[in-house]
This record gives sequence, C-alpha cells and structure tokens, in this order.
Amino acid sequence: MTDAGSSANEAEPSQPAQAGPSPHNHGLAALTIGAIGVVFGDIGTSPLYAFREALGQAASDGLTLDEIIGVMSLALWALIVIVTLKYVTFLMRADNDGEGGVLALLALAQRGTKKRGGLVLALGAIGAALFYGDAVITPALSVLSAVEGLKTLPGIGQAFTENRILLIGLGILVGLFAIQSKGTAAV
Repeated sequence: MTDAGSSANEAEPSQPAQAGPSPHNHGLAALTIGAIGVVFGDIGTSPLYAFREALGQAASDGLTLDEIIGVMSLALWALIVIVTLKYVTFLMRADNDGEGGVLALLALAQRGTKKRGGLVLALGAIGAALFYGDAVITPALSVLSAVEGLKTLPGIGQAFTENRILLIGLGILVGLFAIQSKGTAAV
C-alpha cells in the first residue's frame, strides 16, 4: 500500500472528526447540573426538617389546615427571599479573580474594609465554620432520617430498634464514602 492510499482514508484536518456537540460542552452541562444539585439539594432538604419540628409541636392537639399552611408559607417565603436576595443578588456576583466560596468572599470582604479587618475575619471564620459544619452533618441527618422511616413499615417496623437504625445508617454512610473515594461519578 502506498502513502497516498493511506492518507486518502484519513479525515481531512479542516473537517470535524465528529458530528454533534463537542465533549467540552457536554462536560460543562454535566458540571452545571451537578452544581445545581449540590446547592439546591441542600436547600431542598432543610425545609423537611423544619416542617417536622414546627408541625410536631402543633401536632399534640391535632393539626389544623391553617397551621400547616402557615408553616409552609413561612418556609416558602423564607426560601424565596433567601435564595433571591442572598444567592442571586449578592453571591452570584461576588468574584475573587474567578474563584468563589466562603473563603473567597472573606478575601473580598477583607479587601473592602481597612479598619475592621479583625471583625471581618472573625465573621468570615464563623460563616465558614457554619457552612462546613452544615456540609458535614446534613448527609448524616438525611441518611438517618431515611433509615428511621423503616420504623413505619407495617409488620416489620418494630424490629428496627434505635441501635439497628444507627448501625444501618452508619453502614450506608461508610459505604457511600468508600465508593466516593473512587470518584463521585461512581456514586
């Protein structure tokens, strides 16, 4: 076979080798959806705990429709106001040379204040501690709440004691973290 014959089978450099969306665009879309899931997944699970606690106090004498609607309205408007004002108006515009996050916001705030740098540092450290604490405890609470739901199964619910629920939840979390060490795509 000659060189001319082998080069005729190769694709021309000026023509694209693939039709359709580029792999770069596909990766960006997947990362965007993943980021939305992380941020709004956390925002979405928190009201479940708030509903349980708020309505649990009122459930002792029976729940009325007004109590349920009142708690739902309070949570809905709090989420709308917090997400709209905090995330969309302020945090989405905050940019520390292309970086974001709590520590990047702290760096921006310290640059903007000359006199009260210590106060800004303390507030930023408290904010970061609250954020990271929430990030650590939310998965554990979510798994534990889901496993506690096994108590409601008719016929076998009484078999799930507190110790068994704790062991099942611990097993799920250890398993998830063991799988996640191989990459989040495996989870």
